[in-house]
Amino acid sequence: YLAEENIRFFFVDSHALANSAPRPRRGVYAPIYTPSGVAAFARDPESSMQVWSADYGYPGDADYREFYRDVGYDADWDYIRPYIQATGARKNVGIKYYKITGKVSLDQKQPYDPEAARRKADLHASNFLFNRTKQIEYLRQAFGEGPPPIVISPYDAELYGHWWYEGPMFLDLLIRKAAHDQDVLQMLSPIDYLAMYPEQQVSQPPMSSWGAGGYAGVWLDESNDWIYRYLHKAADRMIELARSFHDASGVQRRALNQAARELLLAQSSDWAFIIKTGTMVDYAVRRTREHLLRFTRLYDQVKGNQLDERWLGELEARDNLFPEMDYRVYRPQPA
Repeated sequence: YLAEENIRFFFVDSHALANSAPRPRRGVYAPIYTPSGVAAFARDPESSMQVWSADYGYPGDADYREFYRDVGYDADWDYIRPYIQATGARKNVGIKYYKITGKVSLDQKQPYDPEAARRKADLHASNFLFNRTKQIEYLRQAFGEGPPPIVISPYDAELYGHWWYEGPMFLDLLIRKAAHDQDVLQMLSPIDYLAMYPEQQVSQPPMSSWGAGGYAGVWLDESNDWIYRYLHKAADRMIELARSFHDASGVQRRALNQAARELLLAQSSDWAFIIKTGTMVDYAVRRTREHLLRFTRLYDQVKGNQLDERWLGELEARDNLFPEMDYRVYRPQPA
């Protein structure tokens, strides 16, 4: 599927490459080509842990801003009232005056010092770069001849600036230091690496994920497995609609496109994830059911040729992702 869409590479966690068949000769420090020709790059566990580790990762440093201490809960009621929930419930407003300090309760956090945090980000950027240069030097010696090793360090975008307030500053400093303070490694994109070193091993990676346990356990267990019978039924019905209505137009086409949107929204992996982790479960269940019910209503209306254009317009305004959606993508292609 990726090759058909001209996607040339993707990322996997380290265990996916380690368990590929045949096993990659260079481990996670070189990409593989899947049998379809799409390249897979694996996350480097060493560099990842220096950022992600709850015990010694950079974002947990005592000088960095504390995410969970927010003025929305600290400020006097009369002052903060215009900025919180309409119901009067307090909430995070994004203004945070305290630093992590250490493993202490929120009421023991010390005031945040932006300059101290900047100095620490500079120190951490230097440390990260030093570790990568030493890592590259070791790997080059171990690999000998052939393409140089590549170290892949991907992270969730929300880490930088959201959970880790100083994260963008860290990245800025790291990139500048990599450009001017060393000559061991080069920062480049995966597509550039493939252009420079197109000959790579062919291997088949197994099913894997970034979730806890590395496979599908987060999205499929006894807490959330009930959703899949309905999602599969809806998917089958969407294929049925695409087969039955080859070139719909007008309101009918709008309804078919909206049915495809509702199906995609119902299939969002966020809902199963939230149900499993136990955060905002009622919300995730409600969203799953709402999108399935909307899809089913659209399916019945299209099949019965009884379209409610007013309701359809409300749906299009509410669930308006993928504006260029074409329901015909669900039509099976001839073999």
